[in-house]
Amino acid sequence: MLKSFQMMIASSSSAGLLFNASRIRPYYCGFFIFPILSRSTPLQNPPSFSILPLSIRKIHSFRASRMSSTRNESNPASPSSPEASVSSGSIRKVNFCQWCGGPTKHEVPDGEEKIRAICTLCGKIAYQNPKMVVGCLIEHDNKILLCKRNIQPSYGRWTLPAGYMEMGESAAEGAIRETQEEAGAEVEVMSPFVQLDIPLIGQTYIIFLAKLKKPHFAPGPESLECRLFSLDEIPFDSLAFSSMVVTLKLYIEDMKAGKPKFHYGTINKR
Repeated sequence: MLKSFQMMIASSSSAGLLFNASRIRPYYCGFFIFPILSRSTPLQNPPSFSILPLSIRKIHSFRASRMSSTRNESNPASPSSPEASVSSGSIRKVNFCQWCGGPTKHEVPDGEEKIRAICTLCGKIAYQNPKMVVGCLIEHDNKILLCKRNIQPSYGRWTLPAGYMEMGESAAEGAIRETQEEAGAEVEVMSPFVQLDIPLIGQTYIIFLAKLKKPHFAPGPESLECRLFSLDEIPFDSLAFSSMVVTLKLYIEDMKAGKPKFHYGTINKR
């Protein structure tokens, strides 16, 4: 299955609006191209990639580039599965009304363009919306905290602590909560680092840079192990999802450049 990872440069003005609303200083964005490698194929070395740094101080439009890849993901329908994307999203078929329990029919409602599940009894329409996944990239003593998954998909593989945002919480609050649940760590969010959209499975990732409030962490019920990795120790051949590969590669390149940036991109599967 061919995949591509498409990174798009966000305008400095829109990034500023996002960060100013959160009272977080904006980073400058860069332009990065990644291959996403097949998880089913063992790797001897981390995947290579090329970088085209680009200042966006005066750029107010989007530009894009793609690179083909052959990385296979876990089941896209799974709640924790991160990665993939084509223009049409993967939609779960709804057979019964969530309000009255009646059977549904699947057709395009008047004035709309997409097929929806419409209740044949009460007439209500079920809309399926993308989910937000939030997490933390935790820096401590020049190392990164990773968790080994104790659940499917990608059981036994490493990931940043992350999960679905809950109703009633902000993205940063959700990232802090997920980190506490999966890594037993209390963290302070410093700034947003990357947003990755995955249209095929209807997910958007927002990963924050964070630091430990206390030098303590321990695996929660969803983790087998938690461990700090130096940048050259990161187990790229056993990361859980391509969103983690992309995020950590971006972080390593930013550290090499000495200039942290905010990144926005779309992960595509075909």
